[in-house]
Amino acid sequence: MASWFRRRPADDDPTGQIPGAQLRKIIDEVEGTTAAQAPSNTDVNRVSDVAAGPDALEQAWADRQELIQLCLYALDRARSGGVVERLEQGLARVGVEAVRPDGQRFDPSVHEAGGAICTEDPALDGVVAETEVVGFTDGGRLLRAPVVTVYTKR
Repeated sequence: MASWFRRRPADDDPTGQIPGAQLRKIIDEVEGTTAAQAPSNTDVNRVSDVAAGPDALEQAWADRQELIQLCLYALDRARSGGVVERLEQGLARVGVEAVRPDGQRFDPSVHEAGGAICTEDPALDGVVAETEVVGFTDGGRLLRAPVVTVYTKR
């Protein structure tokens, strides 16, 4: 067997490679499927350790809103369908839902018309044909209206 093809011993892994078992454990912790380890930095306070008050609550709310906006910004620029899906799932876990009103009646109070498609079918007149840009709600409150294409009768 050629020397370049031989497997190196496990203790001779190049710097930067993580063994599969350790990588699985890290992924499980990130996805929340196992209990996370204690923080490695002991000077980090848990939320429950911080004195809670009106200012802390307002700051936490402002921080949450800023993080949501940052996620939406990243989601709009993501080129990978997997990344988009992962961001949407993460946002959904904190109460931010994607809005795709395909097949629903167009409602200008919650939808933004981006285009129109002519139709001969009177039943489709005013119905959302497709979502061009996904909208989002946070606990039922509209963060961003979806941009949609609407059927219009000729």
